[in-house]
Amino acid sequence: MKKTFQQLNLSNAFLFAAALEDSEICRLVLEIILGKRLSKVKVHAEQSILVSSDFRSIRLDIYASDEMQVSYDVEAQNDDRKNLAKRSRYHQAEMDVSSLKPGDDFNDLKPSYVIFICTFDPFEKGLYRYTFEERCLECDMGLGDGTRKIFLNTRGREDGNVPKELVHFLKYMEQSTDEYVSDLTEESIIKLHEKVTELKTWRRLEARYMTVEEWVNDRVSMSIEKAQQEARQEAQQEATQEAVFELLEEYGTIPEHVREAVLAQRDLKVLKRWHKLAARAGSIEQFEKEM
Repeated sequence: MKKTFQQLNLSNAFLFAAALEDSEICRLVLEIILGKRLSKVKVHAEQSILVSSDFRSIRLDIYASDEMQVSYDVEAQNDDRKNLAKRSRYHQAEMDVSSLKPGDDFNDLKPSYVIFICTFDPFEKGLYRYTFEERCLECDMGLGDGTRKIFLNTRGREDGNVPKELVHFLKYMEQSTDEYVSDLTEESIIKLHEKVTELKTWRRLEARYMTVEEWVNDRVSMSIEKAQQEARQEAQQEATQEAVFELLEEYGTIPEHVREAVLAQRDLKVLKRWHKLAARAGSIEQFEKEM
């Protein structure tokens, strides 16, 4: 059953991005994830949740920076497409390119974090948190390029080295309810829930969500319909090709180049014309001449 806007959990990509557009919510989330205080966070709204005027694109990640000029890219991930490592590489490169102006020195690059919050275990080790940095394989020396990639797993099991606050936050991502928060003592998550609950009362945001959902559903329906149409057309093509071969085989062995030409033809109208031609040609040579 489809959830209403008020029933969404924070793991929902739309609600997550909309929530983190609020600089205070973004700061709270980053503090919980990083385990340190941030006095101020600026969210770059032009790179967060964007729905173009003609509904051609939706971007559901957050780009932020703090008072120390550290950059953060934070994204909720619900589908395991087995591409997060390469995706994190792309996000890292994107942040670096946008942070340097022509003529700037490479030393001007600021520290940056790519953070994915997943509702699945991206590396199947049972951890709540996977942190990656560039290191030398020969002597285990840090490269010092100022980058870090953090993959969080809401379905983690091994929490010995992870703060309880982070574990409870990850559980909250999929249980953004009064009932779950009522058993927690962390002020950060309680405050986060209050702000998320307030967001869910915003009619304009709900209308925005409904518009996006309608657009996505329409695209999905169109994709399914297109796939079904293509499958039907392909079946017709294959059936017509086989029918052409059956008629030509009555005249003898079909040369390989003729068979390949028929198989390569994807235009159904042309195949139907060839089918009629094969029925009256009288020989493979005549068919090849007129095809």
